[in-house]
Amino acid sequence: MAKYGDAFINSFLGTLEWTWKSIKFEVPWYTNFFWGIIVISLLVWLLEILFPWRKEQSIFRKDFWLDAFYIFFNFFVFSIAISGFYKVLELIFIDLGISIKDLTVFHLNALPLWAQLLIFFVVLDFVQWFTHILLHRYSFLWQFHKIHHSVKEMGFAAHMRYHWMENILYKPLKTFGIMVLGGFEPEQAYIVHFAAISIGHLNHANIKLTWGPLKYVFNNPVMHLYHHAYTLPAGKYGVNFGISLSIWDYLFKSNYVPEDSGSIPLGFVGDENIPKGFLGQFLYGFFGRKNREKD
Repeated sequence: MAKYGDAFINSFLGTLEWTWKSIKFEVPWYTNFFWGIIVISLLVWLLEILFPWRKEQSIFRKDFWLDAFYIFFNFFVFSIAISGFYKVLELIFIDLGISIKDLTVFHLNALPLWAQLLIFFVVLDFVQWFTHILLHRYSFLWQFHKIHHSVKEMGFAAHMRYHWMENILYKPLKTFGIMVLGGFEPEQAYIVHFAAISIGHLNHANIKLTWGPLKYVFNNPVMHLYHHAYTLPAGKYGVNFGISLSIWDYLFKSNYVPEDSGSIPLGFVGDENIPKGFLGQFLYGFFGRKNREKD
């Protein structure tokens, strides 16, 4: 047990130290996710200010500061807090004789770097798309995902308003995706991570952007706004589940964009019961209502 305790503490302290070094600019700039997400956020916010889709929406929209706090909580505070648990879990698998090689399906080492990164990006995006469907499909997961869908005015920072339990689900499945690729997570993976953050911010931004013909490949604000629509097509528990890529929704017929005015109501039936403050949202899902409400 001492081994697991030491691993937990070392991982926690290591993640904390890396974050502090990032704040102080003591890590390579291309791995500095702390300042990287701030720069991306400011740039996308500037686009919202200069080219607003919903012009009546305030620059400091409803819940702007709550969502801004979520950026730092979900991306850093919670990641630091949970880092030790993932390290212990990794050691438990090793002790049980389960190695990365046991799950490897694809070996990418022989491919050019650009191809490795592309496959890495596509596989992880598919895993997240599938996970996203689970969050909508199953009531006990939907209870947590409601926090993200409680957004009533869309803006870039809404990207990071999600319940901390989503990290618990997403992280293992993303890790499984990496293991299928032979444990592949290249040094240059920061390219994929920064690209995913940028696309996610844009998808939630108050900007009318569709990418033209590339809308069938990349997710976009118009498509994602309908994912947050209060009223969904009859019989649907969700539409437009894409994270970075829209191609999965077009392939599996879960795409839906009937018009592009940007003026639709957001949320879900019963969203008035979602707590307005962070602490209430932090605890929601464990003590929240259990009836199956649709977004």
